[in-house]
Amino acid sequence: MADDRSAVRLLIKGRVQGVGYRDWTRAKAKALGLDGWVRNLATGEVEAVVAGRPAVLERLIADCRIGPPSARVSDVEVTDAEPPPPGFRRLPTL
Repeated sequence: MADDRSAVRLLIKGRVQGVGYRDWTRAKAKALGLDGWVRNLATGEVEAVVAGRPAVLERLIADCRIGPPSARVSDVEVTDAEPPPPGFRRLPTL
């Protein structure tokens, strides 16, 4: 991974399952040229790991704080992460 890229883990909380959040996140990330993955957690949160230029990551994080129209996001925890493989995919629920 180039020096101008970083990776973060997002833990999105609130009403974020059953509202199309994963597909919405994947579409946003792909449009921004980010690599990573997104999945539901059995605890009710959505988890994503994304990598790209910091300014672009910040844009996705800001969008994730709002989410798709049916979502009600209460919090987005952001931590550093290991870079994911290239591309962006939706993973099964963990």
